Amino acid sequence: MTYFDFVIYTVMGKMAGEFVTDEVKGPWLLLSPIILAAATVAIEKVSLKSLAARKLFEGEPVVVIQNGKLMEKNMRRLRYNLNELEMQLREKGIFNMTEVEFALLEPNGKLSILKKSQQLPVTMHDLGKPTAYKGLATEIIKDGDVLEQNLRQCNLTFGWLFGELKKHGVEELSQVFYAALQSDGTLYVDIRRDEAGGLHEVEDKPT
Repeated sequence: MTYFDFVIYTVMGKMAGEFVTDEVKGPWLLLSPIILAAATVAIEKVSLKSLAARKLFEGEPVVVIQNGKLMEKNMRRLRYNLNELEMQLREKGIFNMTEVEFALLEPNGKLSILKKSQQLPVTMHDLGKPTAYKGLATEIIKDGDVLEQNLRQCNLTFGWLFGELKKHGVEELSQVFYAALQSDGTLYVDIRRDEAGGLHEVEDKPT
């Protein structure tokens, strides 16, 4: 949420409160939200066309870590303390500040980070190894219902679907809770009320 968004929501909340308490009466009850909506649309249009207006209303990211060093002056200007920085780093899975090369505080209050190169995970590209294409899975059965449109878009038939389900030991469609077609052409199937062996409980139960 940007500062401008915060102001708009605050004004809308105040207007709603005045409406409930009848502090504002007459035509202003209808005119106020209309004027606010028109002003919001106008500001958004100006922001699209003007970089200066965009910076004014939406703000811009501020560097708080540069080349692994804390930018104390920027943090003081933002009234952004170390506790807040450490909390947002932990939310990114970073518990050691020395892992960070750059960190920027975005206008919406979120932290964007770039880890040091030696802290980045090794990818198949780094190893020079080819990988197979992996796209999005397509849902075929959801809550026990066949999504016929998705089935047709994949150029598949009910005959193919039932054949694949039989490979998973499914005799009736009602047994299936969820099924999705993977990018490699295989069908993932989850059976209703299946009992997974060695299930780990996360809640304490009274003895």
